[in-house]
Amino acid sequence: MTALKLTQIGNSVGVILPKEGLSKLKLVKGDTVFLSDAVYGVNLSPYAPDMEEQLKLGREFMHDFRDTFHQLAN
Repeated sequence: MTALKLTQIGNSVGVILPKEGLSKLKLVKGDTVFLSDAVYGVNLSPYAPDMEEQLKLGREFMHDFRDTFHQLAN
């Protein structure tokens, strides 16, 4: 666990993520992160909370139409 300090950034308050945290999350300057509720607090993630559901739906769609995609690829 890493303690992060809140810092004044203009009229806002922000958190500076250490290099190790950025690396672990595979983030670079300018990326978007998502803060979502979790059982014991909050989660900080580079992925939108509904992304997993969108991926699941996309995979189901690709599976349902795999023959069509195969025909289009040839």
